[in-house]
Amino acid sequence: MKTDRSPSVFDVDVRSGGVSYAGAKLFDGLDLHLATGRTMCLLGPSGVGKSTLLRLIAGLVPGEPGTRIEAGDGRPLEGRIAWMAQQDLLCPWLDVRGNVLLGSRLRGEPADAARADALLDAVGLSDKAGAMPATLSGGQRQRAALARTLMEDRPLVLMDEPFGALDTITRWRLQELAATLLAGRTVVLVTHDPREALRIGHEIRVVAGSPARLGAPLRPSGVVPRPLEAPDLLALETRLIGELAGAAA
Repeated sequence: MKTDRSPSVFDVDVRSGGVSYAGAKLFDGLDLHLATGRTMCLLGPSGVGKSTLLRLIAGLVPGEPGTRIEAGDGRPLEGRIAWMAQQDLLCPWLDVRGNVLLGSRLRGEPADAARADALLDAVGLSDKAGAMPATLSGGQRQRAALARTLMEDRPLVLMDEPFGALDTITRWRLQELAATLLAGRTVVLVTHDPREALRIGHEIRVVAGSPARLGAPLRPSGVVPRPLEAPDLLALETRLIGELAGAAA
C-alpha cells in the first residue's frame, strides 16, 4: 500500500502559544516541540484544552498575539496536515468510499480508489464501501473517519480521540494499524486512555491547570505499538494515572 504522499517530514514548534475563550486564558506562553517522525500523546482532564491545542496547531483557532506555529523546514503548514476530529464528520450524502476519497475530490486530484479500498479493508470496512453513513454504527463511522485520515498521507497528523467510539478489540487492532501506517509522520494524538498512550506514544504529556501547562515528558522505551505485557508499562500506567488524578483534583 502506498504510504507517502509527501516524503518531506519535519519538526513542529509551538512558541509562546496563547489561546483565550470566553475571557479566560486556556493557554498562555505555551512552548511545545513536536519531534520528526514521532507520536506525542496528550492526556488530561476534560475541558483543560487538549483539543484546543490541536486546533491551534492546525490553524483552526486563532492564537493570542505572539503565538507562533513553525515547521522545522521553514515552510507553511498549510496543506501538510491531516486532521481527525472527535466527531467522525462523514458527509451523509456520500457513501463510505466517497468519504474516504473526499480530500482528493475537493482538491481536484485523481481518485486513488484502489488505495481507498485497501484502507477500508485494513480497517475492516471492505463490505461497507458502498454503504451510506446513516446505516453504520458509531464504531464503523469512526473507522471510516480513520481511513479517510490515513488516506490523506500528510506528514503532520493531528488526531483527537480517534479510537474513542470503538470496542476494545477493534480499538486494539486500529491502534496497531495507525501506529504502522503513520510511522515516520509527526503525530499528535489526544486520548483519555493511559494504556493507549503507552502503547503507541513515543512521548506522553499530561495537560493540566488553568491556564493549562504541560507536564514533564514521559518517553517509554521500545518500538511502537508496544505489547502491553512489557514489564515497565504497568509501572508507567500507574504513574500516569497518578498524574491524571492530581491534574483533576
